[in-house]
Formats: sequence, C-alpha cells, structure tokens
Amino acid sequence: MSVTISLHVLSVVIWVGGMFFAYVALRPVAASLLQPPQRLALWVQVFGRFFPWVWVAVITLLLTGYWMIFVYLGGMQGVGVHVHLMHGLGVLMMLLFVYVFFAPYQELKHAVDTQDWSQGGKHLGRIRRVVGINTMLGLSVIVIAAGGRYT
Repeated sequence: MSVTISLHVLSVVIWVGGMFFAYVALRPVAASLLQPPQRLALWVQVFGRFFPWVWVAVITLLLTGYWMIFVYLGGMQGVGVHVHLMHGLGVLMMLLFVYVFFAPYQELKHAVDTQDWSQGGKHLGRIRRVVGINTMLGLSVIVIAAGGRYT
C-alpha cells in the first residue's frame, strides 16, 4: 500500500499545489504586469502545460483511491466518513476540472487564436472562479485526509 498511497498523495500535491500556486501567486502578478493579449496568451500556455498533469493526477487519484478502498480497506462500507468525504469532494473537483477543460479553456484558446480579448477575459474569469472553488475544495480534502482518521 505504500506505493499506492505515495502516488495518491503525489497526485494531490501536483494538482492542488499547482492550483494554489496559479491562483495565489501567478494570477495576481500576471494581472498586474501584463496587458490582456499577453496575459491571456500566457494563461493558454500555462494551462496547456498544467492540464496534462492534472489529467494524469485525476486518473492516478481514481485508480489509487479505489484500489486502496477495495483492495486494502474492505470496500466503501469498510471506510470511515472521512474517506467518503474525500471521495465525494474529489469527484466534485474532477467534474469541475472536466468542465473547465472542455468549456471555458477551449473557449479561451479560441478567443486568443482570434484575438478576441474581451471574450478571452470572460472565459479566463470563469476559469479563475472554478479554480478558486477547486483550490478551496482541494485544501479541504487535504485537511480531511490528514485529520480524518483521528476524529
């Protein structure tokens, strides 16, 4: 189980840590230093590099999470409330990511390609709001994971 949980935690660090960095550090600096054409192009490229890692993290989280639940922990009936909370919030986070990837991110890329900076800003704003929500959910899942067994 040590390899499984290590891959699980590593995936969380990559995904939630990446969102935290983007939301708390990169976003405010990009907004203060760059004009819309450069800022929107930057985000398209940043997401283009980050989102493949998120896909790997999502797949790894699903595989390792279900592996631990069903192979080591006796199935869903054998796990504590904290695991059910992690599972539910994690699935919600994944659904939000899928929405961002297939809707506003694709629209942002199109807006940048066509140099429609106004529409690009709207799509980036939608992404920002969902990433903010997902970051808070991810941090909550980490707290639940770290302390859940001890409550």
